[in-house]
Amino acid sequence: MFFSTVYYDGSISVGIGFLNEKNRKQGACLIVYTHGNHPSIMRLVPQAVGLQLSGSSISVPVRTIRSGGFRSFASIQTNRYKEKIRPVKAGYSVGRPDASGTAGLIVTNFPERNQLYVLSNNHVLNSDNSPSFTETLQPGGADGGRSGIDTIGRLDRFVALRKTGANFVDGATSIPLRNSLLTPRYATVGELPGHVSSYRIGDRMKKVGRTTGLVKGVVESIHTDIMVDYGDYGNLGTIRFRNQTVIRGVNRVSLPGDSGSVWLRARDHFAAAVNFAGTVDGRRSIAYPVEWFMQVFQTRVATAKGVGSVLRASNRNHSQVRPLTPAQLRSITVRQVKKQTKQRPTK
Repeated sequence: MFFSTVYYDGSISVGIGFLNEKNRKQGACLIVYTHGNHPSIMRLVPQAVGLQLSGSSISVPVRTIRSGGFRSFASIQTNRYKEKIRPVKAGYSVGRPDASGTAGLIVTNFPERNQLYVLSNNHVLNSDNSPSFTETLQPGGADGGRSGIDTIGRLDRFVALRKTGANFVDGATSIPLRNSLLTPRYATVGELPGHVSSYRIGDRMKKVGRTTGLVKGVVESIHTDIMVDYGDYGNLGTIRFRNQTVIRGVNRVSLPGDSGSVWLRARDHFAAAVNFAGTVDGRRSIAYPVEWFMQVFQTRVATAKGVGSVLRASNRNHSQVRPLTPAQLRSITVRQVKKQTKQRPTK
Protein backbone atom coordinates (compact mmCIF):
# COMPACT_ATOMS: atom_id res chain seq x y z
CA MET A 1 0.00 0.00 0.00
CA PHE A 2 1.39 3.42 -0.88
CA PHE A 3 1.03 4.78 2.69
CA SER A 4 2.49 1.79 4.48
CA THR A 5 6.11 2.93 4.71
CA VAL A 6 5.52 6.48 5.94
CA TYR A 7 6.69 7.07 9.53
CA TYR A 8 7.27 10.09 11.73
CA ASP A 9 9.37 10.33 14.87
CA GLY A 10 7.05 9.74 17.84
CA SER A 11 4.39 7.92 15.81
CA ILE A 12 3.70 4.23 16.26
CA SER A 13 1.59 3.46 13.19
CA VAL A 14 0.30 4.92 9.97
CA GLY A 15 -2.80 3.90 8.03
CA ILE A 16 -5.80 5.02 5.98
CA GLY A 17 -9.10 6.22 7.40
CA PHE A 18 -11.73 8.94 7.07
CA LEU A 19 -10.81 12.57 7.68
CA ASN A 20 -14.17 13.08 9.41
CA GLU A 21 -16.01 9.92 10.44
CA LYS A 22 -19.26 11.88 10.90
CA ASN A 23 -19.03 13.37 7.42
CA ARG A 24 -17.41 10.81 5.14
CA LYS A 25 -17.95 13.01 2.09
CA GLN A 26 -14.81 14.87 3.22
CA GLY A 27 -12.90 11.84 2.00
CA ALA A 28 -10.00 9.70 3.09
CA CYS A 29 -6.88 10.75 4.95
CA LEU A 30 -3.61 9.46 6.33
CA ILE A 31 -4.03 8.55 10.02
CA VAL A 32 -0.98 8.80 12.27
CA TYR A 33 -1.33 7.10 15.67
CA THR A 34 0.99 8.58 18.30
CA HIS A 35 2.07 7.78 21.84
CA GLY A 36 1.11 11.26 23.01
CA ASN A 37 0.39 14.83 21.95
CA HIS A 38 3.54 16.55 23.18
CA PRO A 39 4.26 19.65 21.05
CA SER A 40 7.65 18.25 20.00
CA ILE A 41 5.88 15.25 18.47
CA MET A 42 2.94 17.10 16.98
CA ARG A 43 5.23 19.58 15.17
CA LEU A 44 6.73 16.69 13.21
CA VAL A 45 3.39 15.56 11.81
CA PRO A 46 2.42 17.58 8.70
CA GLN A 47 -1.12 18.66 7.92
CA ALA A 48 -0.87 16.94 4.53
CA VAL A 49 1.51 14.85 2.45
CA GLY A 50 2.08 14.92 -1.30
CA LEU A 51 1.78 11.64 -3.19
CA GLN A 52 1.97 10.36 -6.74
CA LEU A 53 -1.10 8.33 -7.71
CA SER A 54 -1.65 7.03 -11.23
CA GLY A 55 0.80 9.61 -12.57
CA SER A 56 -0.88 12.55 -10.84
CA SER A 57 0.30 14.55 -7.83
CA ILE A 58 -2.23 14.72 -5.00
CA SER A 59 -2.25 16.22 -1.50
CA VAL A 60 -3.57 13.88 1.19
CA PRO A 61 -4.64 15.36 4.57
CA VAL A 62 -3.21 13.91 7.77
CA ARG A 63 -5.26 13.14 10.88
CA THR A 64 -3.45 12.50 14.18
CA ILE A 65 -4.89 10.17 16.85
CA ARG A 66 -3.35 9.85 20.28
CA SER A 67 -3.65 6.12 20.95
CA GLY A 68 -0.77 5.07 23.19
CA GLY A 69 1.29 1.96 22.50
CA PHE A 70 0.02 -1.30 20.99
CA ARG A 71 0.73 -4.62 22.66
CA SER A 72 -0.21 -8.28 22.34
CA PHE A 73 -2.51 -9.72 25.00
CA ALA A 74 -2.53 -13.11 26.72
CA SER A 75 -3.22 -12.68 30.40
CA ILE A 76 -4.87 -13.70 33.66
CA GLN A 77 -7.90 -11.40 33.58
CA THR A 78 -11.21 -13.22 33.72
CA ASN A 79 -14.87 -13.16 32.79
CA ARG A 80 -17.61 -15.74 32.20
CA TYR A 81 -15.99 -16.96 28.97
CA LYS A 82 -13.14 -18.44 31.02
CA GLU A 83 -15.34 -21.39 32.01
CA LYS A 84 -14.75 -24.96 30.94
CA ILE A 85 -17.07 -25.88 28.07
CA ARG A 86 -17.46 -29.07 26.04
CA PRO A 87 -17.66 -29.16 23.14
CA VAL A 88 -15.56 -26.01 22.70
CA LYS A 89 -17.05 -23.11 20.75
CA ALA A 90 -15.53 -19.83 19.54
CA GLY A 91 -15.31 -16.99 22.06
CA TYR A 92 -14.18 -19.05 25.04
CA SER A 93 -10.85 -19.26 26.84
CA VAL A 94 -8.15 -21.48 25.35
CA GLY A 95 -4.41 -21.38 25.69
CA ARG A 96 -1.16 -22.96 26.60
CA PRO A 97 -0.46 -24.14 30.17
CA ASP A 98 0.86 -20.74 31.29
CA ALA A 99 -1.52 -18.32 29.53
CA SER A 100 -5.03 -17.79 28.21
CA GLY A 101 -6.40 -16.27 25.04
CA THR A 102 -9.53 -16.83 22.96
CA ALA A 103 -10.68 -19.53 20.57
CA GLY A 104 -11.42 -17.24 17.64
CA LEU A 105 -13.20 -19.66 15.32
CA ILE A 106 -13.70 -23.35 14.75
CA VAL A 107 -12.35 -23.95 11.24
CA THR A 108 -11.88 -26.95 8.95
CA ASN A 109 -9.27 -27.90 6.39
CA PHE A 110 -10.20 -27.08 2.82
CA PRO A 111 -11.05 -28.60 0.45
CA GLU A 112 -10.87 -31.91 2.39
CA ARG A 113 -13.29 -30.80 5.18
CA ASN A 114 -12.45 -33.74 7.45
CA GLN A 115 -10.51 -32.12 10.29
CA LEU A 116 -11.59 -29.39 12.73
CA TYR A 117 -9.16 -26.90 14.26
CA VAL A 118 -9.19 -24.03 16.76
CA LEU A 119 -8.17 -20.74 15.11
CA SER A 120 -6.24 -18.43 17.42
CA ASN A 121 -2.98 -16.51 17.70
CA ASN A 122 0.53 -17.93 17.69
CA HIS A 123 1.26 -16.29 21.06
CA VAL A 124 -1.88 -17.89 22.54
CA LEU A 125 -1.30 -21.48 21.38
CA ASN A 126 2.50 -21.57 21.12
CA SER A 127 4.68 -21.57 24.23
CA ASP A 128 7.70 -19.80 22.74
CA ASN A 129 7.22 -18.97 19.03
CA SER A 130 8.94 -22.24 18.09
CA PRO A 131 7.85 -25.68 16.78
CA SER A 132 8.09 -27.20 20.25
CA PHE A 133 5.18 -29.34 21.46
CA THR A 134 2.54 -27.25 23.26
CA GLU A 135 -0.68 -28.54 24.79
CA THR A 136 -3.90 -26.64 24.19
CA LEU A 137 -6.01 -26.35 27.32
CA GLN A 138 -9.62 -25.26 27.66
CA PRO A 139 -9.90 -23.18 29.69
CA GLY A 140 -6.39 -21.80 29.20
CA GLY A 141 -3.76 -22.18 31.89
CA ALA A 142 -4.35 -18.70 33.31
CA ASP A 143 -8.00 -19.63 33.94
CA GLY A 144 -7.26 -22.78 35.88
CA GLY A 145 -6.87 -25.19 32.98
CA ARG A 146 -4.77 -28.19 34.00
CA SER A 147 -2.39 -30.15 31.82
CA GLY A 148 -3.86 -33.51 30.86
CA ILE A 149 -7.18 -33.01 32.64
CA ASP A 150 -8.24 -30.00 30.54
CA THR A 151 -6.19 -30.79 27.43
CA ILE A 152 -8.29 -30.60 24.27
CA GLY A 153 -5.46 -30.83 21.73
CA ARG A 154 -2.09 -29.44 20.77
CA LEU A 155 -0.45 -26.79 18.66
CA ASP A 156 -0.52 -28.02 15.07
CA ARG A 157 0.62 -25.25 12.72
CA PHE A 158 1.76 -21.67 13.17
CA VAL A 159 3.42 -18.72 11.46
CA ALA A 160 6.57 -17.79 13.37
CA LEU A 161 6.70 -14.12 14.37
CA ARG A 162 9.71 -12.27 12.97
CA LYS A 163 11.89 -10.07 15.13
CA THR A 164 13.16 -8.29 12.03
CA GLY A 165 11.30 -7.61 8.81
CA ALA A 166 7.56 -7.36 8.35
CA ASN A 167 4.88 -9.58 9.89
CA PHE A 168 1.41 -10.00 8.44
CA VAL A 169 -0.37 -12.48 10.74
CA ASP A 170 -0.16 -13.69 14.33
CA GLY A 171 -1.85 -17.01 13.71
CA ALA A 172 -1.86 -20.68 14.70
CA THR A 173 -4.13 -23.71 14.69
CA SER A 174 -4.71 -26.27 17.40
CA ILE A 175 -5.69 -29.80 16.41
CA PRO A 176 -8.10 -31.48 18.85
CA LEU A 177 -7.66 -34.95 20.31
CA ARG A 178 -10.87 -35.73 18.44
CA ASN A 179 -13.25 -33.61 16.35
CA SER A 180 -16.12 -34.11 18.80
CA LEU A 181 -14.34 -31.87 21.33
CA LEU A 182 -15.11 -28.87 19.08
CA THR A 183 -18.41 -27.50 17.81
CA PRO A 184 -18.68 -25.13 14.81
CA ARG A 185 -20.47 -22.44 16.76
CA TYR A 186 -19.70 -18.92 18.01
CA ALA A 187 -20.70 -17.75 21.50
CA THR A 188 -23.98 -15.71 21.59
CA VAL A 189 -24.35 -16.06 17.79
CA GLY A 190 -24.44 -19.75 16.93
CA GLU A 191 -23.30 -21.15 13.60
CA LEU A 192 -21.61 -18.61 11.33
CA PRO A 193 -22.48 -18.37 7.62
CA GLY A 194 -18.82 -18.05 6.56
CA HIS A 195 -16.26 -15.28 6.15
CA VAL A 196 -15.70 -12.17 4.02
CA SER A 197 -12.66 -11.66 1.82
CA SER A 198 -12.76 -7.90 2.39
CA TYR A 199 -14.30 -5.14 4.50
CA ARG A 200 -14.29 -1.36 4.45
CA ILE A 201 -13.32 1.58 6.59
CA GLY A 202 -16.40 2.41 8.65
CA ASP A 203 -17.82 -1.12 8.72
CA ARG A 204 -19.44 -2.03 12.02
CA MET A 205 -18.17 -5.13 13.79
CA LYS A 206 -18.90 -7.28 16.84
CA LYS A 207 -16.99 -10.03 18.62
CA VAL A 208 -16.83 -12.21 21.71
CA GLY A 209 -13.54 -12.34 23.56
CA ARG A 210 -12.55 -14.25 26.66
CA THR A 211 -12.07 -11.04 28.70
CA THR A 212 -14.29 -8.31 27.26
CA GLY A 213 -17.12 -10.63 26.24
CA LEU A 214 -19.54 -9.35 23.59
CA VAL A 215 -18.37 -5.96 22.26
CA LYS A 216 -18.94 -3.72 19.25
CA GLY A 217 -16.55 -1.63 17.18
CA VAL A 218 -16.06 0.21 13.91
CA VAL A 219 -13.19 -0.08 11.42
CA GLU A 220 -11.19 3.09 11.98
CA SER A 221 -8.23 2.49 9.66
CA ILE A 222 -6.81 -0.14 7.31
CA HIS A 223 -3.49 -0.69 5.47
CA THR A 224 -1.91 0.35 8.77
CA ASP A 225 1.71 -0.34 9.70
CA ILE A 226 1.97 -0.95 13.43
CA MET A 227 4.71 -1.64 15.96
CA VAL A 228 3.43 -4.19 18.54
CA ASP A 229 5.12 -4.91 21.87
CA TYR A 230 5.33 -8.64 22.65
CA GLY A 231 7.43 -8.11 25.78
CA ASP A 232 9.38 -11.21 26.77
CA TYR A 233 7.36 -13.61 24.62
CA GLY A 234 9.71 -15.47 22.30
CA ASN A 235 12.37 -12.84 23.00
CA LEU A 236 10.59 -10.68 20.42
CA GLY A 237 10.23 -7.28 22.07
CA THR A 238 8.55 -4.80 19.71
CA ILE A 239 8.02 -6.00 16.15
CA ARG A 240 6.50 -4.59 12.98
CA PHE A 241 3.23 -5.61 11.30
CA ARG A 242 2.16 -4.43 7.84
CA ASN A 243 -1.27 -3.50 6.47
CA GLN A 244 -3.20 -4.13 9.67
CA THR A 245 -6.68 -2.97 10.71
CA VAL A 246 -7.54 -0.76 13.68
CA ILE A 247 -11.05 -1.27 15.09
CA ARG A 248 -12.25 1.32 17.61
CA GLY A 249 -14.80 0.62 20.29
CA VAL A 250 -16.96 2.95 22.36
CA ASN A 251 -15.93 0.84 25.34
CA ARG A 252 -12.94 -1.46 25.78
CA VAL A 253 -12.77 -4.08 23.03
CA SER A 254 -9.31 -5.64 23.33
CA LEU A 255 -7.84 -6.53 26.72
CA PRO A 256 -5.47 -9.23 27.99
CA GLY A 257 -7.02 -12.61 27.19
CA ASP A 258 -8.89 -11.37 24.08
CA SER A 259 -6.03 -12.36 21.75
CA GLY A 260 -7.27 -14.70 19.06
CA SER A 261 -10.88 -13.49 19.15
CA VAL A 262 -12.48 -12.88 15.76
CA TRP A 263 -14.47 -9.83 14.69
CA LEU A 264 -17.72 -10.53 12.83
CA ARG A 265 -19.41 -8.14 10.45
CA ALA A 266 -22.25 -6.90 12.62
CA ARG A 267 -24.97 -6.91 9.97
CA ASP A 268 -24.67 -10.56 8.91
CA HIS A 269 -22.22 -12.34 11.27
CA PHE A 270 -19.70 -13.22 8.58
CA ALA A 271 -16.22 -13.59 10.13
CA ALA A 272 -14.05 -10.61 9.19
CA ALA A 273 -10.87 -9.99 11.23
CA VAL A 274 -8.59 -11.70 13.75
CA ASN A 275 -7.75 -9.66 16.88
CA PHE A 276 -4.22 -10.08 18.25
CA ALA A 277 -3.30 -6.87 20.06
CA GLY A 278 -4.70 -3.58 21.30
CA THR A 279 -3.97 -0.23 22.85
CA VAL A 280 -3.12 -0.15 26.54
CA ASP A 281 -6.52 1.38 27.35
CA GLY A 282 -8.28 -1.43 25.44
CA ARG A 283 -10.34 0.90 23.24
CA ARG A 284 -8.65 -0.07 19.98
CA SER A 285 -8.20 -3.57 18.62
CA ILE A 286 -5.40 -4.47 16.21
CA ALA A 287 -6.51 -7.13 13.75
CA TYR A 288 -5.83 -8.59 10.33
CA PRO A 289 -8.34 -9.90 7.76
CA VAL A 290 -9.57 -13.41 8.54
CA GLU A 291 -9.22 -14.05 4.81
CA TRP A 292 -5.45 -13.90 5.32
CA PHE A 293 -5.66 -16.68 7.91
CA MET A 294 -7.76 -18.78 5.54
CA GLN A 295 -5.28 -18.20 2.71
CA VAL A 296 -2.23 -19.03 4.81
CA PHE A 297 -3.61 -22.12 6.58
CA GLN A 298 -5.92 -23.29 3.77
CA THR A 299 -8.98 -23.39 6.03
CA ARG A 300 -12.60 -22.24 6.03
CA VAL A 301 -15.20 -21.51 8.69
CA ALA A 302 -16.60 -24.87 9.82
CA THR A 303 -20.34 -25.51 9.80
CA ALA A 304 -22.46 -28.48 10.80
CA LYS A 305 -22.74 -29.46 7.13
CA GLY A 306 -19.13 -28.77 6.15
CA VAL A 307 -17.86 -25.26 5.36
CA GLY A 308 -19.23 -21.75 5.34
CA SER A 309 -19.41 -19.59 2.24
CA VAL A 310 -16.91 -16.90 1.24
CA LEU A 311 -18.25 -13.46 0.32
CA ARG A 312 -15.91 -12.03 -2.31
CA ALA A 313 -15.65 -8.27 -2.76
CA SER A 314 -16.87 -7.13 -6.15
CA ASN A 315 -14.71 -4.04 -6.22
CA ARG A 316 -11.19 -3.11 -5.05
CA ASN A 317 -10.30 0.37 -3.82
CA HIS A 318 -8.24 1.96 -1.09
CA SER A 319 -11.13 1.97 1.40
CA GLN A 320 -11.16 -1.85 1.46
CA VAL A 321 -8.76 -4.46 2.78
CA ARG A 322 -7.41 -6.91 0.25
CA PRO A 323 -6.42 -10.58 0.22
CA LEU A 324 -2.72 -11.35 0.45
CA THR A 325 -0.95 -11.22 -2.90
CA PRO A 326 0.86 -14.30 -4.25
CA ALA A 327 4.19 -12.64 -3.38
CA GLN A 328 3.06 -11.93 0.18
CA LEU A 329 1.81 -15.50 0.57
CA ARG A 330 5.18 -16.84 -0.59
CA SER A 331 6.89 -14.74 2.07
CA ILE A 332 4.85 -16.40 4.87
CA THR A 333 5.99 -19.83 6.04
CA VAL A 334 3.60 -22.12 7.92
CA ARG A 335 5.46 -24.41 10.32
CA GLN A 336 4.16 -27.83 11.27
CA VAL A 337 4.50 -29.08 14.86
CA LYS A 338 4.99 -32.79 15.40
CA LYS A 339 3.24 -34.63 18.17
CA GLN A 340 5.93 -35.29 20.76
CA THR A 341 4.24 -36.66 23.84
CA LYS A 342 1.31 -38.88 24.56
CA GLN A 343 -1.81 -37.06 25.74
CA ARG A 344 -4.55 -38.27 28.02
CA PRO A 345 -8.15 -37.95 26.75
CA THR A 346 -9.96 -34.97 28.19
CA LYS A 347 -13.03 -35.41 30.35
